[in-house]
Amino acid sequence: MNLNAQIKSDIKDAMRAKDVQKRDTLRNIQVAIKDIEVNQRREVTDSDVEAILMKYAKQREDAMSQFKDAGREDLVEKELAELAIVKTYLPEPMSDEELESVVKEIVASTGATSMRDMGKVMGVAKKEIGSRADGGRINLCVKKLLG
Repeated sequence: MNLNAQIKSDIKDAMRAKDVQKRDTLRNIQVAIKDIEVNQRREVTDSDVEAILMKYAKQREDAMSQFKDAGREDLVEKELAELAIVKTYLPEPMSDEELESVVKEIVASTGATSMRDMGKVMGVAKKEIGSRADGGRINLCVKKLLG
């Protein structure tokens, strides 16, 4: 079952179980999926859904830090709960060692030698690694290897 179908199924299950938090979180994700389907007139792939989930998770993390700074622990807990739901649909994140070995292979295959080649390496790395590591971690690893 693809991610889109899994999310639709889980929305129904959450409605039956009266799990409002999960239902609302998954509905928000479903809206973003529907947006791609309607505006771009194409079927979404699992990689599209993973990108949406990564973006949604990043938004939750940003909101959490802002709520923490404002002293709103009730909202921090809500964002944390949403983040936990989203992370169940994302693949297991890469360890730092795994990430570094993949980026080393990419640097070798692209022939990158200096920071000028960073864009070339980042493009290939983001495609190959996908949602197993966020762009910031990939960026730091590439800088470390090329710097």
